[in-house]
Amino acid sequence: MVYIKIKEILKEKQKSKYWFIKNMEGGYQALSHLMNNETSGIHFDTLEKLCKVLECEPGDILTLKKEEKDA
Repeated sequence: MVYIKIKEILKEKQKSKYWFIKNMEGGYQALSHLMNNETSGIHFDTLEKLCKVLECEPGDILTLKKEEKDA
């Protein structure tokens, strides 16, 4: 599963969810879903905007987490 580390980056940079949503200039619900990893995809233009707003690289935002298999 690809995990989006927006919350972690915001905490590291001491920025709020309000600051993030205001600077991303997008819909609250869509950005909230993105922050909570409740989305199934992301557009490259959104990823580029995330990188600009958070001043980081795509590899800083995205990580691959292993999914636990049911027993």
